Parts: sequence; C-alpha cells; structure tokens
Amino acid sequence: MKKLYLIMTLVVVMSFAIIGCKKDDAPDKNKDSNAQSEVKGEPTEFIVSTWGYNEDKLRKNVFEPFEKANNVKIVLEVGNNSDRLNKIRASKNSNIDVIFLANSFAIQGVEEGLFEKINRDNIPNLKNIYDLAKAPLGEEYGPAYTLNKTGIVYDSESVDLEIKSWKDLWNEKLKDNVAIPNITTTAGPSMVVMAGAKANIDALENSDAAFEALVALKPNLVKTFGRSSEAVNMFAQGEIAVVAIQDFAFGRIKESTPTAVWVNPTEGAFAGLNTVNIVKGSKNKELAEKFIDWCLSEEVQMANAVDKVDSPVNINVKLTDEQAQGLTYGEELIKSIKVLDWTKINGVKAKWVENWNNKMNN
Repeated sequence: MKKLYLIMTLVVVMSFAIIGCKKDDAPDKNKDSNAQSEVKGEPTEFIVSTWGYNEDKLRKNVFEPFEKANNVKIVLEVGNNSDRLNKIRASKNSNIDVIFLANSFAIQGVEEGLFEKINRDNIPNLKNIYDLAKAPLGEEYGPAYTLNKTGIVYDSESVDLEIKSWKDLWNEKLKDNVAIPNITTTAGPSMVVMAGAKANIDALENSDAAFEALVALKPNLVKTFGRSSEAVNMFAQGEIAVVAIQDFAFGRIKESTPTAVWVNPTEGAFAGLNTVNIVKGSKNKELAEKFIDWCLSEEVQMANAVDKVDSPVNINVKLTDEQAQGLTYGEELIKSIKVLDWTKINGVKAKWVENWNNKMNN
C-alpha cells in the first residue's frame, strides 16, 4: 500500500510539472502584443504645410499610405503660398516639418535661409525624375515633385469661339466670361507676362505697357481669383466659361463641366514647378527626407496623375492619352512650355502688385 501511495503521488507531481512546463513554453499572445505595442509606440506627429487643394485625393494617394508604413500621424497646415511662407518666416522655431511651395516662393525661402539642406543619398528616387525637377533651387535643397503649366480652359458648348491663343482672351465674344489669377497667386505674374506678349513687349522691360493691355482685358473679366478652388466653383456654377488656370485644376472643372476643353496656347503655356522642402529646425529631418522620396516614387506619382492631382516628374510613369489629358506630360510638351525667370520677377513683383491693385482691382 505504501508503494502504491508513493507511485500515485509521484504521478500527480509529474503531471503538474508537465502542465506547468507546457504553460511556460506556450506563447503568451497578450505579452507579444504588448511588446509589439511598446516597440511601435505612439505615431510620430509630422506636420505638412500645403495648399489644401485636392486634399481628399492627396490623403488617399500620399498621406495615408505614408502614415501606415511609417507609424506617422500627418497634420496638415493649409493656405496659399504667401501666407504659409510668412508663417515660417515669423517663427524661428516653427513646428512644420515639410512645406510645399511653388518655385517662385521657394526661391525666397532659400534666399532667407528658411529650409534645411537635404542629404540626397536619403532620396534615391531623385535619380528617376526629370532633370529640370531634380534641383530647381540648387543641389542642397528639395526637388520639384510635380511640373505644371498655366493654360486656358473653356467650355466648348457655351463659347462661340475656338480658343487657341492667349490673345483670344481679349476677343469681344468673351465679354463678362473670363477669369484670370490674381497677381498674388502662383500663376498671377504670368498674366503680366502674357499681357506683355499681347502688347508685343517684354513685361520685365516695360511693365506699364503690359498693364495697359491688362486693363484692356477688363470688359471680359468677371473676376481675378485668389484660389484655384474659386475659379473651379465659378466654372461649375456657370459664372465663367473661360479661365486661365494651372493644369491641376482641370480635373475638377472637367468633373462639373464635361464639355470643358484644355488649351495649350500657341505661344506656349507657362511652366510651374512645385517644390517640397524641409523647414529649418524640423525635428524629423530623416523622416522628412523619407517623405520627399515617397512623393517622388512611381507609385505616388502614378496615382496622382491618374486622379488629375499632379503631373508626374517621375520618368517611369507611363500614361495613356486619356490619363494624360490636361496634364504636363510628355517630352515634346515639356520642351514647349515657357519657363519664367522667377528671380527677376521676384525683383519687380512689389511694383507689379502695386500696379495690379491700382489698375485691376478698381
């Protein structure tokens, strides 16, 4: 009996030992989950200064995928070029990480020391973009992530005129039907250059004659707009049927007005480069370089092109004729667009703004 009792006791003890070992050896799902959570941590806040136009499509194509891949929470600060540039001017300790600006405004940011210098080794997609987009501000600063153009959009159904030239905007058939960008917008100064060409002069040499031509356009003008979204809404509501505008807005116009037509004027559309730079003092410089590389990737560039958000600068993006409609795409078109000397224009812009306010806004 004693032997039997000892054997039974030994079996029970060994059973508990085995169960205990199995329990210790089994994976603790909660423990693993907690460990992963600790490694991942809270998402890094990453502040992006941009225009806010096409925000829904940009969130889908650019921001949300980057957030998921990098455990980042992107916060947008939106506004026009001038307001956003002034914000980082005013704050030496800006919390903004990257800023999207048109080239003319980005040049000012470089001149005033508002941007961090980049490490190009951390942006491998730079090798896959057009040469003119790689270093528009110099090798030490951010690239252009999109190339755009300012041309003409008109409603072929309601306009009794086939528009081919910038000069057609002065046609009396377009009375009270036209909108052009205000001088303070990205494309605004190109309207002065356009008017100079109408007067057969160089606006940088003789801005008075250019403004006389602009004044002659006033009977056809409904408005000079401050934001592209204004012009898009005016077109959709039938307030205008002709607009000088950047190509990224064409998709929205086409959605509301299927008979809208894009025109690359015979004299040439005006080129624009939109840049992305790291703001001086950013605490997330390497992440910012990773973000710039993401913006230049074939995946993002293709998605934005298909959605008519931005024209691609990545040379690996291949579009059908339908996808390319209204975009700045293709070697032949890129060679034909007119590149403005923004350094010179910035030098006279204050005078142009004063003339515009006196002659166009009254």
